[in-house]
Amino acid sequence: MQLQETYQKKIVPTLVKELGLKNRFMTPRLKKVVINVGLGRAGQQPSFKDKILPEVMKELGIITGQKPSPRPAKKSIAGFKVREGYIVGATVTLRGKRMYDFIEKMVAVVFPRLRDFRGIALKNVDSSGNLNLGFKEHIVFPEMNPDNTAVNFGLQVTMVVQAHDRDQAIALYNKLGFLFKKETPKKK
Repeated sequence: MQLQETYQKKIVPTLVKELGLKNRFMTPRLKKVVINVGLGRAGQQPSFKDKILPEVMKELGIITGQKPSPRPAKKSIAGFKVREGYIVGATVTLRGKRMYDFIEKMVAVVFPRLRDFRGIALKNVDSSGNLNLGFKEHIVFPEMNPDNTAVNFGLQVTMVVQAHDRDQAIALYNKLGFLFKKETPKKK
C-alpha cells in the first residue's frame, strides 16, 4: 500500500482518536514538500553555466521526479560577488502523489543510508509544524550513483504542514515514519 493510501485509510482515523479531534478534516496534513539547492560558491567557477548547472538540474530532477526551476539572485551583493540575475539555486515543489512518494523514499531508503543517523532533532520542527531537513550530499538518494556523479551538492528539504500546533505536526510525522531523537533532560 502506498503512503498516500495509508495516510487516508489508517493514519487519519488514528490521529482523530489520539488527538481527540471532532472530525477527519481537523487532522494535520501535508501541504507540500520543497527541495532547495544552493549554488553559491559553484557559481564563481568558470565552467558553471556549461557543466555544473546542467548537471545539478539533471540530478535534482532525477531525485525528485520533477523538473527543477532555477532561482536567480534578486539583487546584486558585491561582498558575495553576485550580480542581479545570476543563478544562485534551484528549487522543486512537490505536491500530491509525488510528495508522498518522495517522503516514503526518504523514510524507507535515505535515512537508513545516512551515516550515524540517530533520528531527527525536534528543533528541526518550527512553531508552525514545518519540518526542515538538510542533507550534506545528494548521493544518499538511491537514484544517484557516486561513480557517475560529476558534481557533489547538498540540499534542504522543507515539509510544509497544515496543523493547529507543533505537537499535532509531530504526531503526524511520527505516524508517517519519521524517527525523532529522544530528548534527555538537561542537567543543572
